[in-house]
Amino acid sequence: MTLSLDPRRIGAVLDGRWAESRQLGRSLALDDATHLDPADDLETTRARTLEAVGLMARTGLPLMALPEALGGANAHAANVAGFEETVTASPSLQIKAGVQFGLFGGAILHLGNGDQHERWLRPAMTGELLGSFAMTEIGHGSDVAAIGTTATYAPETDEFVIDTPFAAATKEYIGNAARDARAAVVFAQLITAGVNHGVHAFLVRVRTDEGAPVAGVTFADDGYKGGLPGVDNGRVAFDSVRIPRTHLLDRYGAVAADGTYSSPIASPGRRFFTMLGTLVQGRVSLDGAAVVASKLALDIAVRYGHERRQFTTADEITETTLMDYQQHQRRLMPALAAVYASALAHEKLLASFDEVFSGADDSEENRALLETRAAAFKADSTWLALDVIQECREACGGAGFMAENRLVGLRADLDVYVTFEGDNTVLLQLAAKRILGDYAKEFAQIDVGGVARFIGTQAAEHSLYRTGLANAGLAISDAFTRGLSDRRIRSGRLQRSLLETRLEVMVSELAGDLRPATRMNQADAAALFNSRQHELIEMGRAYVELEKWKALDEAMRDQTDPDQAKVFRRLRDTYGLSLIEKHMSWHLMYGRLPMSRARQLPDTLNRLCAKLAADSLDLVEAFGYTDEHRRATIATGIEARRQREAAEHYRHARARRDFPVAEKHLRRADTA
Repeated sequence: MTLSLDPRRIGAVLDGRWAESRQLGRSLALDDATHLDPADDLETTRARTLEAVGLMARTGLPLMALPEALGGANAHAANVAGFEETVTASPSLQIKAGVQFGLFGGAILHLGNGDQHERWLRPAMTGELLGSFAMTEIGHGSDVAAIGTTATYAPETDEFVIDTPFAAATKEYIGNAARDARAAVVFAQLITAGVNHGVHAFLVRVRTDEGAPVAGVTFADDGYKGGLPGVDNGRVAFDSVRIPRTHLLDRYGAVAADGTYSSPIASPGRRFFTMLGTLVQGRVSLDGAAVVASKLALDIAVRYGHERRQFTTADEITETTLMDYQQHQRRLMPALAAVYASALAHEKLLASFDEVFSGADDSEENRALLETRAAAFKADSTWLALDVIQECREACGGAGFMAENRLVGLRADLDVYVTFEGDNTVLLQLAAKRILGDYAKEFAQIDVGGVARFIGTQAAEHSLYRTGLANAGLAISDAFTRGLSDRRIRSGRLQRSLLETRLEVMVSELAGDLRPATRMNQADAAALFNSRQHELIEMGRAYVELEKWKALDEAMRDQTDPDQAKVFRRLRDTYGLSLIEKHMSWHLMYGRLPMSRARQLPDTLNRLCAKLAADSLDLVEAFGYTDEHRRATIATGIEARRQREAAEHYRHARARRDFPVAEKHLRRADTA
């Protein structure tokens, strides 16, 4: 039985505070000029994508993040919310524009000074000055601190000399570099007066206005990639390229005319991470863009699943729709719940991003929380997108493999999202380290009695586990875990307790395992850390899963319409129980869930998925996408028309006397 739902009201929950900006970003997909044809050659695709970047610039969307003094609105989250929705037009557009406005322009905004803003920021944000973001090198991707490019100050000419000292220091995979960039923000080791002050950013002219390489700058085209054909990635190398001293983006580190270095941050390590922290926008936007791509894929697959019929079941005439099959529901409904959770968690991430960069709450604590969440959410959501799109592709059968239905193109384009702006595995490790750091601070502030209680509980749990009492029916969760007195498997308290205690146990165990590193030499400490790397990354994933579940739970509690609250509860329970099922071995191993309760999970999830499937058309309609956004033939209603045509044909055919009789019916008659 379906609920009485209004997709527009659900969509308002999903679009959140920045709904207007999201609509602006989606509007680009309504212009045919932003659409890519997979049959086009590389040059045509790149030219078309550059044209679309110009269209985006003309919407004014990139200017939203600028200070009001420069014609902006200081609206950072609004800018990102609109930007990530451009995936509906083309992921190539989203990434190429992201390089131009988010990375190139964003680096000038966040790392440059007032004079540099006046000179370069508006031309960058309007697309007048096309640029690239030259950070990654062949030899160093995620390890930015170890890049090999150098920028050596020459006081006699008041210039920096940019060099690529060896092949592995060549800038690689640089967006806009192969074809369009006229300038680049280049990250290099700043050397002055014989001292290396670490990685800093420099504005370097790399091509003339006509497109010819500047002397000393060498380019190579990366050519065809696995996806994102509209983005002209390339290699860049520098041979004694001279730039004025004033081209150092010097918000966090400056060099005087005599070569003296100064910085408002004394610690080189803290300075480096502060500089990179200002560039967190890329991770935030990729988290949101991955959610948008997942929405598109589900929108297409769910619509097709409600129309496509295959095999007769209830009778010998009427074929069954795909969405009526239990396994089809189990394929798509947990994915739909996960995407809702991700969308709502992303809204919270955007709020934190806006607080930090608008200046409303730029505290060190809030900035650290933003960086941790951005790293972890980006990793989880981009991996989720690949899984969701692939499941949707398979759920659409052969039709899903046709380029005209977008799923294979989306999957190819989203593939590299798990790598750039930080490899996902490295990002989860970064997030987990920060979570451990927060845990250590919290532990340090517990009083003597608190430490005794903590240690006592831990000892009791390990004692129970070793005795095997959990396997005898006395679960550790029943003795020590909050909220498990409620026996209903769908209990929100139970779900939250299981997700929270899993994370707490993982954090406390890792903290205990790694504590000896503080007394070891560097090599032994690194070896110990490496031996726990897998557990560290899994702990990072557990953190994201809990945060996403909490976002969905909070949204459910905010609903006032009874049916809307009910569907949000079903989404929350499907997401939460799917996570518990996914990690069932852990919960059983640690005695967190009795076996009798664990056995309820499959049937409960089956029932939830069936209920969600009944309302799934409304749930994908709430995404707010039209045929122009989806651009998938199988999601236009064409399959329903084909099915009606086939049904009408057989209805008339069966009414004719000469309608052929099935052989199996003849055999039944002979047997009778």
